[in-house]
Amino acid sequence: MTQSMKGKAVVITGGAGMIGHAAAMTLARAGADVLLVDINAAALSARRGAVEALGGRVETHVADVSRSADVQAYVARAVEAFGRIDGFFNNAGMEGKLGPIYEYEEAEYDRIVAVNQKGIFLGLRYVLPVMLRQGQGAVVNTGSIASERGLAGACAYNATKHAVIGLTRTAASEVGAKGVRVNAVMPGVIDTPLLEAMLRMMFKGDVAAGKKTLGKVATMDRIGTPEEVGEVVTFLLSEAASFVNGAAWAVDGGALSTIRH
Repeated sequence: MTQSMKGKAVVITGGAGMIGHAAAMTLARAGADVLLVDINAAALSARRGAVEALGGRVETHVADVSRSADVQAYVARAVEAFGRIDGFFNNAGMEGKLGPIYEYEEAEYDRIVAVNQKGIFLGLRYVLPVMLRQGQGAVVNTGSIASERGLAGACAYNATKHAVIGLTRTAASEVGAKGVRVNAVMPGVIDTPLLEAMLRMMFKGDVAAGKKTLGKVATMDRIGTPEEVGEVVTFLLSEAASFVNGAAWAVDGGALSTIRH
């Protein structure tokens, strides 16, 4: 059940991606006004109409989350547009190239860290002061099931997603008593265009077979949808989760609950 976000203003980074977009749609249905932030201007513009069609107020802002000036700019834009920031889905991230640690390119490692780790830090660094001045707010950072497990061939992604949980717990311990909650979601295998592109390479074009195979990672024997992640994000940003702080919620169909596969 979608929780009420009526009258709330929410910032979503990675707003042009499937999970960011799904969260925006769920939040808009719940009554929130949203600022969609992404580095891809064209995709951001395309997403805006679908969210606006739900009747809420939607603003967009192009930004590179790894750049301090860009992060400060999207925070300022949200405050200018809405007067406050009640919720923050700190979601932007990237997978990066695959390869063993002993062959991984240093420049590629730095590129992934800049977005997945520094981007999360910068979002917290500049959104939290706004929420602390307000005396209330809620943040959800995007981790991954790779936040709690090793992931062969993805050292940069794996390391940064572990870091997201550390940043989440640290921030939660610092601001929880001041009216601000900080949590994280850890999506499992989610049905997105990026996943399909990977499956085409891994399964010689047979995307359906790839989805069936990867679905077995979860005890529910299927992959998840962006909308299922969006519903959890909306709950964690809502007052229904008023006593949830410093948590890392797996949205993975039970993948982390077992060593079944």
